[in-house]
Amino acid sequence: MLRSSGLAMLGLMVLVAVARADKIELVAGGGRGGDGTEAAQAQLIQPFGVDFSDDGKTIFLVEMAKGERLRAIGPDGRLVTWAGSAGVQGNAGDGGPGSKATFNGMHSLATGPQGQIFLADTWNHRVRVYSIATGQVEAFAGTGKKGFAGDGGPADKAQFGGVFCVSCDPARKYLYITDLDNKRIRKVDLQSKIVTTVAGNGHKGIPQDGQDATQQPLVDPRAHAVDRDGNVWILERAGHALRVVDRTGKIRTVAGTEKAGMGVGKAREAALNGPKHLCLDRDGTILIADTENHRIVRFNPNDNTLTRVAGTGQRGQSLGQGDPQRAEFNRPHGVSVHPTTGDIYIVDSDNNRIVKITRGP
Repeated sequence: MLRSSGLAMLGLMVLVAVARADKIELVAGGGRGGDGTEAAQAQLIQPFGVDFSDDGKTIFLVEMAKGERLRAIGPDGRLVTWAGSAGVQGNAGDGGPGSKATFNGMHSLATGPQGQIFLADTWNHRVRVYSIATGQVEAFAGTGKKGFAGDGGPADKAQFGGVFCVSCDPARKYLYITDLDNKRIRKVDLQSKIVTTVAGNGHKGIPQDGQDATQQPLVDPRAHAVDRDGNVWILERAGHALRVVDRTGKIRTVAGTEKAGMGVGKAREAALNGPKHLCLDRDGTILIADTENHRIVRFNPNDNTLTRVAGTGQRGQSLGQGDPQRAEFNRPHGVSVHPTTGDIYIVDSDNNRIVKITRGP
């Protein structure tokens, strides 16, 4: 009798542990449906970035070169297109409705103040903004001509070279821009619209720890994120590294070996492979889309470790029966944390889908 009770208790403990585990599930891109379709049954084409409305009820996403659209999943769970046309590339439509606008290889997006959605219009070398209130697309930063110019002046007169990532600081005072071809991170004051450089001197190289970020080279900045303390986290694709610029403007490398590989453990000894996006989690750790390793990893600045969050490291499609550790991805390009639930959204780009990790209680 005691043995039976013990086995029953053990079984209950296992069930509770399973119930409390994080779970991964499909959000969008599981079918062939078009606008108005339930997101999980809709078709996505090269999704690259995801963000959320302030209340978390609407999910925004952009599709890259074969998609060229800004789309949204509303509170009803249905997918609709807000701007762009499927597969149509261009650089037109400013001042008009989103349905008439064309884009060229959007890689990311960022929700800004006052119902703005900033769009990294990558190969048009500029940032554009969609207004939720009016449904219109407007010019914001960059002239559309590739180059480097404009620091200290208005954003719409500045030149960029490949705008791969945009994000706001937590207070939404600045829009930060990853200017990849110029090997710089720049920012725009959202009040004055003035552009300045935050990191990078335009040359290719590994920055020296503890030096002024604007005086140091960068290898290949692909994405950035800004935390509540003013630290700017910079992810380098070909540099296979995570770097940080602190509030004093000093840069240092915190994760990666500078060479492609796959590792966990001590962050400076744990290799990354072509990482392409990152975000801040609610506990201050950094989530990284380790793209060519087909996984999501976490950097903890408190103990300087790198741990695996999701993905086996093998290319594939299986969601591992709901277990993030057993799930498979195909070159994930985006990762974001939901503002109210804390769920982790992963843009599984080459599988043309978005999935999420629901946190266990």
